[in-house]
Amino acid sequence: MTPLDLAGYLIAVLMTAVALWRMPAALWGDEEDKRRRALWGCYAGFAAALWTKTRAVRLALNDSAVTDLAVLIKHYTATIAILAILSYIVAIYGQYPDGGTVPRHVRFARAIQQVAAKASIATLILLTVLFFTVVDRSTPSDRFVADHAGQWGATLYMSVFYLYLGAASAVCAYQWALATANAGLRHLRVGLGMMTFGMFIGVGYTVSRTLFLWVSVIDTPSESFALRFDEITEAAQVVLFAFFAVGASIPALSKGQRRAKLWRAQVELHGLWRELMTAFPEQPFDPPACLARELTRFDTPADLRIDRWAADIADAVEKLRHYVPDSLLPAAKAAAAADGTTDPDRAGPLAEAYWIKAALTARNGGAPASTAAAVETQHATDQDGEVAWLVRVATAYRTVPQDRAAQVLADAMPAAPGPSTAAAAPRTASNEETA
Repeated sequence: MTPLDLAGYLIAVLMTAVALWRMPAALWGDEEDKRRRALWGCYAGFAAALWTKTRAVRLALNDSAVTDLAVLIKHYTATIAILAILSYIVAIYGQYPDGGTVPRHVRFARAIQQVAAKASIATLILLTVLFFTVVDRSTPSDRFVADHAGQWGATLYMSVFYLYLGAASAVCAYQWALATANAGLRHLRVGLGMMTFGMFIGVGYTVSRTLFLWVSVIDTPSESFALRFDEITEAAQVVLFAFFAVGASIPALSKGQRRAKLWRAQVELHGLWRELMTAFPEQPFDPPACLARELTRFDTPADLRIDRWAADIADAVEKLRHYVPDSLLPAAKAAAAADGTTDPDRAGPLAEAYWIKAALTARNGGAPASTAAAVETQHATDQDGEVAWLVRVATAYRTVPQDRAAQVLADAMPAAPGPSTAAAAPRTASNEETA
C-alpha cells in the first residue's frame, strides 16, 4: 500500500466520522433548520465518494460486472454532495424581510442554488450517457485519469464532471471568503478560512486536471508522467478534504464544548433536582428519573433541560421558604463557617446547601406551611451564571449529612417547640418583606 492509498483511507474515515457525528443534529434538529441537513448531506455524499476512491473499494468495483463502476458511483455521490453544499450556502444566510434589501452575494448564492438543482440532474444524466457510450471501458482501470489520458471519450466525460465541480468550488470559495472576512468569532473565522483554502485547492484541482486531459488528447503523455500527475493531484485533493472536514468541524466543536459543559451540569445537578422534585412532584414537566434516563432524553435539547431544572430548583426553594423560620438562614451560614470553609466561593454554596437540606427535612417531617422565610438572593446575570451557582450548591449538597442538616434545623428553631411547631410559628409582615 502506497502512502497515497493510506492517506485515502484516512481521509475517508475522517469524513465518515464527521458525517456520523453530525447525523443526530440532522435527524433530530428543527424541521425548519435546513442548514444541518444540507451540511450533513454534503458530509455523507463526500464520505461515500471518498470510500469509492480507496484502493480496495475502487478495485473491487472496477473489476465488477460494470467496468470502472467506482468512477461512476464516485461522481454520482460527489454531485449530490455538491448540490447539498450549495444548498447549505444559501441556508446559512437565513431569511430577509419581504421588500428589504438583500445583499448582492446572497442574491448570487440564491441564483446559483436555483441553477444547481437543474444542473445536477443534467450532469448526472450526461455523465451516465457518456460513461456507457464514449468512455473506453474495455479494461478495468486503477487510476482512471492516468489510464485514460489521451482518450477523447474519457476526456469529455471528465470535463463535464470537472466543469460542475470546478464551478461549485469557485462559488464556495467566493462565498466563504466573504464570510471569513465578516466573521466576528475567532473559531468561526479559522474554520471558514480553512474551508475557503480547501475550495481554492478544489478550483486548482479541476482546472489542472481538465487541462491535462485535453492536452493529452493532442499529445499523449508517457505512462509514468500521467501516473505521477494523477498522484500529485490526488494528494492535493486529500489535502482539500482534510481542510474542508476540519474547517467545517471547528465551529461545531465550540458548540460541542458547550454541550459537554451542559452534560456535566446535568450530572452535577441531578441529585439535588431529583430530591426536590420528589418532594414536589407536581413541579416538573415529567416525573424525575434516574440519571442515565435523564441524560438520554433526546426529545429536549440539553440547554433547555438545564434551564428547566434551574427553574424547577428555584421554584422548589421558593416553596421551601414556607416551611422554615427566618433564623434558618443564619444557622445555615454558621454551619458552613463551622465546617472551616472560609472561601466565599465555597461558603456561599455550602450555606445554601445546608439551608435547602434543612428546609427539605422540615417539609418532609410534616411542618405546616406558613409565610415565606428570609433567603439570600443570588444575582446571576445570565443562565450560565445561574447554572454555575447551582452546580456549586449541588456539589456542596452531596457533602451535607442528613443528621447535620437536622441539627442545623433544630438550632434554628425556638427552644420550646419542636421543629414542626417552630416551622409553623407565625411570622411578621416585616420578615416577609425582608425576604
